[in-house]
Amino acid sequence: MTGETHFAVDSPAFAVASMVIPLEPGGDIPSHSHPQHQLTWAPDGPLTVTVDNLRWVVQRSRALWIPGGVDHGVVPGSSTSMLSLYFEPDDCPLRWSAPTVVDATGLMGPLLSHLVELGAGSADHRVRATAVLWDLMKPLSIATIPTILPTDPLALRIALAIKEDPADPRDLEDWGREVGASPRTLSRRFRAETGVSFSSWRTNERLNAALPLLGMGQPVARVARAVGYQNASAFITAFRREVGTTPAAYFRGSGAPSVITQTPAQDPGPDPASPPASAPTPTAGG
Repeated sequence: MTGETHFAVDSPAFAVASMVIPLEPGGDIPSHSHPQHQLTWAPDGPLTVTVDNLRWVVQRSRALWIPGGVDHGVVPGSSTSMLSLYFEPDDCPLRWSAPTVVDATGLMGPLLSHLVELGAGSADHRVRATAVLWDLMKPLSIATIPTILPTDPLALRIALAIKEDPADPRDLEDWGREVGASPRTLSRRFRAETGVSFSSWRTNERLNAALPLLGMGQPVARVARAVGYQNASAFITAFRREVGTTPAAYFRGSGAPSVITQTPAQDPGPDPASPPASAPTPTAGG
């Protein structure tokens, strides 16, 4: 065990071929690692896999490849089951060094279920089925939306409140009155510690909060309102600007940039989703 929120699984007892874990909202799996590569799928409802400040939504149409040794946590968005296959690195032909989204449509989903049902038994059958799996593994070009938490106590208090309620409409003047600091001070601290302005940070957090809801199939208009947008059009505009594609195309696995960006981009400019205010204006719907 390392710290309070991370654990490593490296004992021989973990040398399993597959695992199915029922999950409920709030039943998060804390950050952990293991030497085996992991292929995770959630056919019954979305879950979010976190790696550092990056998040991927896993659901019926997409699985996630997690290389061995990579610290990752799991946050279920609804009642679901996480199906995972594990592979010893020496036995795996893939050399993907970073988490990679995989197309789980077509034959892929039934094959994943079949391999989970096989477990560690039927060695010859499993070898043949796994050979088909390698042939079907097709990476999807999916962008992630990074948000880095500030370390300053006042900025962190604001960031955690927004993570709890992404639709909170308060601007930096409002937050300044809440935490006892000037908007200018808070603005400097957010930019210095996260690399982007407060409004851009809030935008990314809102879009991240939207991904599991979209993965559950909720209408875009409902999701937009849930994360603080006045209408679906403004939400789609912000989503396209930050992710490079529309929400519908994102969950089809098409049209998104192939490079995972770990350093937040520069502020893109004023956001049409945000109402007029005397305080700094959100740059992308934040």
